[in-house]
Amino acid sequence: MVAAESGGRLAGRVALITGASRGIGRAVALRFAREGADVVLVARTQGALEELDDEIRGLGRHAILIPADLTDYGIIDQMGAAILDRWGRLDILVGNAGALGVLGPISQTDPAIWDQVFAINVTANWRLIRSFDPLLRASDAGRAIFVTSGVSGGRAYWGAYAVSKAAVEAMARTYAGEVAKTAVRVNLINPGGTRTRMRAEAYPGEDPMTLKTPDDVAGLFVDMAEPAWTANGEMVTA
Repeated sequence: MVAAESGGRLAGRVALITGASRGIGRAVALRFAREGADVVLVARTQGALEELDDEIRGLGRHAILIPADLTDYGIIDQMGAAILDRWGRLDILVGNAGALGVLGPISQTDPAIWDQVFAINVTANWRLIRSFDPLLRASDAGRAIFVTSGVSGGRAYWGAYAVSKAAVEAMARTYAGEVAKTAVRVNLINPGGTRTRMRAEAYPGEDPMTLKTPDDVAGLFVDMAEPAWTANGEMVTA
């Protein structure tokens, strides 16, 4: 186990990461902890969060675990209130949690699946912005990072997922414009083909060993979370 870096690149920063129990979110949580951040980790699976917490403790850091379904939007407001009480600010927000839904013709998408994908991929991220905007503004260098996808431009048979990611991009850029005169910076990251469970669901015949790992992209999240990162309203591709 690699110890946390003394005076790391995110030392003293407070970061909240959604979808933190596996894949990219998990890798980012560990990397942020190694870089000295205090991490607030949100995911639906408590057991996986606890396993992650054990690893973070092994780094000499600690995490706050929030087992929650982000479509229970009231919980997001409660998280905002709790972070306000404890730190009075949020330095880094990583909107990583997402749902793939079911791939197929858009005309045949089940309305319940459509609503679920938008609830997680779009509305939950909007609720995060709504709840944490004052806390990001209270930071000396608030950084919001939202995860998107290469299919956001529209791709046949990707239905709700593709459309929802286009909405996430529009939302992030809208928010970026609104905070342009503040110390907050809002950006998007497209991880590209990465060895995750969602990727395996979308491409069941693909050899995962041909893909980069979540650890391979975690460093870019650190770059974008640092106070030195000044780009705003941009998309970065890993």
